[in-house]
Amino acid sequence: MLRDPSLIPLSRQHQHALALCVRLERAIQAGEIDLEAWQAEIQQQFEGEIGIHFAAEEKELFPVAARFSEMQPLVDELLEEHISLRDCFAGAAARRLDRQSLANFGEKLVQHIRKEERQLFEGMQKVMSTQALAALGRALDAALQDASQACTLPNEATKLRSNFRRT
Repeated sequence: MLRDPSLIPLSRQHQHALALCVRLERAIQAGEIDLEAWQAEIQQQFEGEIGIHFAAEEKELFPVAARFSEMQPLVDELLEEHISLRDCFAGAAARRLDRQSLANFGEKLVQHIRKEERQLFEGMQKVMSTQALAALGRALDAALQDASQACTLPNEATKLRSNFRRT
């Protein structure tokens, strides 16, 4: 199912977070993990975009979805996941995460995003009218206006160095 235009801003932000998770996973697998740098980048992502994204979902998206009884259990799960993920972001901000904690964080964030995209967004598009989705989109645009408009670029310590040589 194509994504309704009202949900595209959230999906774009999901792509930013997924890119962070992919880079983190690759760095961990390659053994190139600078704990301080990664935690700083995770903190920056939360402060610049993800925290605002969570707040917009909690203020605008989740209450609308929860009006549909079939979506209420999913909304409850997603709210619990926000709490758990905020704990991870706080751990990064306090520089308390080790290598395994970073890996767990990345997996948890990816699973959360997939659940929102594949279950919440798809479900909302099935049960909501075009007009209701458009109204939601306007509310989300207002709630997201303070989020960073650009994807944070990795720094030297957090980007995965290429193992490929030019031939």
